[in-house]
Amino acid sequence: MKVNDVILKSVVRGVVFIVFTLGMYLFFAGHNAPGGGFIGGLVLGSGIVLLYLTYDIETVHKGMPFDFKKVAAIGVLLATGSAIASIFFDVPFLTQADGYFDLPLLGEKHLSTVTIFEAGVALTVVGTLVTIILNISEDE
Repeated sequence: MKVNDVILKSVVRGVVFIVFTLGMYLFFAGHNAPGGGFIGGLVLGSGIVLLYLTYDIETVHKGMPFDFKKVAAIGVLLATGSAIASIFFDVPFLTQADGYFDLPLLGEKHLSTVTIFEAGVALTVVGTLVTIILNISEDE
């Protein structure tokens, strides 16, 4: 018997957009205010888990064809790589570099290597969280 969950699916579409937006805000606000890669990754991961709870696994995989184990591995490599890169520039471990860059269409923007590290943390958290939830759901 198929359950008619039109209201749930309609509400989740809007809520997931809000959750993803909040997750991105927390990620980018992290080095200047509370937030960062970990909490941003948790919020983004919870939005993905909400999609898995609302829709079936095949439907979500059509929209997001990611292997979340690989996402976690890429995150670890990104975070570790940005930390180890300081060794090649003969500066203390995890030293941050930053600067102002003139980007086309965006103008002058402040960029920092902390963002690369935080992106690695966020990807690791999202990949790990979703992988754990998917593995738990397979056991039932």
